[in-house]
Amino acid sequence: MSERLFRILGLIADDLIEEAGRSASRRRPWRNLAAAACVVLVCGATFGFLAASGGNLLSGGASGNTASDGASAGAGEHDGGTAFMSYAGPILPLTTAEANPGLLSERTITWDLSPGTYADGSPRQWGAAVSDCYALTNPSEEAITVTALYPFTGSFSALPSIQPEVTVNGAAAEPKLYAGPYAGGFRDAGEADDSTWNPSSWTDYQELLESGAYLDQALGEEPRLDVPVTVYSFSDFSLPEDAPDAATQAVTFTLDPERTTVLSYGFNGMSQEAGWRQYSYFVPNGVRSESDLKLLVIIGDDLGAYTLQGYVDGGCEQMLADVSCTVTRTETTFDAVLEEICRSYAAEYNARRSTEEATAFDFLSLDMLQRAAAELLTQYGLFSENAKDRYSDGRLDEIVSESLVQERVLYLAFPVTIPAGGSAAVSVALWKEPSYDFGCSGSENTDLQGYDLITCLGSTLNFTSQTAVLAETQGVELVRQNIGFDPEDGITQVPLDLTEEHYFIEIRPTP
Repeated sequence: MSERLFRILGLIADDLIEEAGRSASRRRPWRNLAAAACVVLVCGATFGFLAASGGNLLSGGASGNTASDGASAGAGEHDGGTAFMSYAGPILPLTTAEANPGLLSERTITWDLSPGTYADGSPRQWGAAVSDCYALTNPSEEAITVTALYPFTGSFSALPSIQPEVTVNGAAAEPKLYAGPYAGGFRDAGEADDSTWNPSSWTDYQELLESGAYLDQALGEEPRLDVPVTVYSFSDFSLPEDAPDAATQAVTFTLDPERTTVLSYGFNGMSQEAGWRQYSYFVPNGVRSESDLKLLVIIGDDLGAYTLQGYVDGGCEQMLADVSCTVTRTETTFDAVLEEICRSYAAEYNARRSTEEATAFDFLSLDMLQRAAAELLTQYGLFSENAKDRYSDGRLDEIVSESLVQERVLYLAFPVTIPAGGSAAVSVALWKEPSYDFGCSGSENTDLQGYDLITCLGSTLNFTSQTAVLAETQGVELVRQNIGFDPEDGITQVPLDLTEEHYFIEIRPTP
């Protein structure tokens, strides 16, 4: 489909089409999601947990490998530590937007492993409060002002818990949030499953960040998708009083797939056969939690005649009379459509949550979500020369929702001025989720929590020293590390070797 889209847009030469088409030969038509309702009821809670946790069940690595100290590792090992099934990403060093600011820095990283509590007040040992502090020194004879960038790993959806707090010389900073594109990837399209995989070890972030291209993209211009489109919007839905809960409406038409590409939002199913298409959705009834925004976005030649028909359910076999809606046709650009979709998605996302609960959109602007969706479309979707099978059907619902939960490196940008011959203090406080193995996996390390630290990767600062500190270790057993902590002998502060890129600790809560 991506090859046809590039032909429609005039962005690909004919002599390249045959080669590109060979890599897009598989098709995965999707049917109305009503057929999967039973599966969703059984698996929904598990899937939600894995998505929220950034699970890496598809990231590879066999279980049962042995770490360097003889302890069993949950899914392999990296640098003598456990390669966890769910990898939380490392703590990364402060950097600057300026390529060579000429600043010296001392760094102190503190893990506070004090237990937290559940909602009922019972103790809960999960995650660590991290303090990442920098003493920046300016050895020159002139003041230096830089745009400091603090990188942290995670997803937009996790921002309410992972957003760091920054102070400069003791005063709270008001940083601007930037985000790089999806940090993971996909299995090869030739395999049975080309599902996403999140970074599974610190070396994935090393590969991602060491050239500087990822940061350049995060700070650079967003993709422009000002492609002319025709949009069919479905609204003002009407059902008979005795309509079944799964009442469905379908729009059916024929097209020339070489001249027309269709993307959708708010539709629950699609069937296709040669040039025949049928898109369907459960008719909004004020009870079911789903989007009222229903759009078909047409790139290339417009649709001709189409039919609208009601059905008793998503199978679209038994007809249902007196199902109606209003269809509005609009000519606009894809950027404008994506902006409307992101605005609608954010409103629905917030509406599903308690008014007292912070949401991702307390930290995330609609512009950033739209940018992330556009990057996903141009990196792996239909606007890419290497569109992945999971996005080949043009479901914009998937693009926007996955943009919210995919792992990436985010950056907090804030100004810092260091006087001539003087210094400035930057302190970053954040809650860090641990890496872990899933409780249902049978791994011997399901009770381990892992934390990774990167010393200098991607930083423009000239570090003169770094020190690791372990605080509040009561109720915690230190299982595996390469730092040198020994709490029993009072060694909870250790200078780090700056030639060592990666340090880690793994702990286990004790009864």
